[in-house]
Amino acid sequence: MAHRVAALGGDGIGPEVVREGLKVLAAVGETAGFTCEVTDLPYGTDHYLETGVIFPDGMMDTFRRDFDAILLGAIGDPRVEVGLIERGIIGAIRWDLDLFVNLRPIKLYNERLCPLKDKTPKDVDMIFVRENTEDAYAGMHGFVHKGSPLEVSTQTMVYTRAGVERVVRYAFELAMGRERKQVTLVDKANAVRAQDLWTRTFAEVGEEYPDIRQDHAYIDAACMWMVKNPEWFDVAVTTNLFGDIITDLGAMVQGGMGIAASGNIHPGQVSMFESIHGSAPKYKDQNKANPIATIAAVQMMLAHLGEEDGARILDNALSNLLSGDDIKSMNAGVYGTDELGDMVVTEVHKLGG
Repeated sequence: MAHRVAALGGDGIGPEVVREGLKVLAAVGETAGFTCEVTDLPYGTDHYLETGVIFPDGMMDTFRRDFDAILLGAIGDPRVEVGLIERGIIGAIRWDLDLFVNLRPIKLYNERLCPLKDKTPKDVDMIFVRENTEDAYAGMHGFVHKGSPLEVSTQTMVYTRAGVERVVRYAFELAMGRERKQVTLVDKANAVRAQDLWTRTFAEVGEEYPDIRQDHAYIDAACMWMVKNPEWFDVAVTTNLFGDIITDLGAMVQGGMGIAASGNIHPGQVSMFESIHGSAPKYKDQNKANPIATIAAVQMMLAHLGEEDGARILDNALSNLLSGDDIKSMNAGVYGTDELGDMVVTEVHKLGG
């Protein structure tokens, strides 16, 4: 049976990088012996400006019923209020489909891509497990006396025992399959006392995993160690807000936003995969955008769909290209978007024999 994939190009460069991701997906399918039925969806800022609708009623039920995975390009456009489309699409999918894990691998393929002195691929190979449905992003905010000199704005960090426990447990399970078997909790419980819930839950769940080494870092120290000693990290689990920030730092350590991918995951259910870069409207329709991050998101999607051979082939293809000398730069415009996609397709076919 074919995997059912919803392709949501979104805004700016999103449709272009998704196009290349789907091209690579088809090549991997030919090589590994599976098929995908892809449905292109038009939702994004253009659709909203034309119709006044972000998502039609019942769209989340459609995702649950009709699809196995969602591939997202990018969301964001200066023609509309900041955050409107992001919350209406990315936020809605994460919250309404309960995609409680935001999984962000940080892996360096080539030391020349790393801005840190003397760091090599053996030093940068970690996975951040970011809680994806709670914290300051849960939507509990407001204003009083808006627009006046006495204006007050508030936004509440929200953590539940169930939400924290399930993402912490996911991190420990993930570490069980890795060589180093280490999980680091990243929080700021010394100052944000609500995060003591994370401290206690991490310790309690950790008792069930005696083979996993447990570590801890406050978020400010973790950012420092990410730059100074990235080799200290293996699997790390953290809050929604802190995970959003530190994984962008990690993206730069691994070579830039053009490489960095993420999965918004609920194990066993329809999940969403995306690059973590923005929509870059200035590059729209110019064939300058780097699609590698989206192609890496396809690799994560294949692993989620159970296509382990396909995921391995694509991971090896990306590793071969990025560790070699064929790709000189990850900067936008150095290569055509379609050119980079073709290079990955060629490598996939080589690996498939």
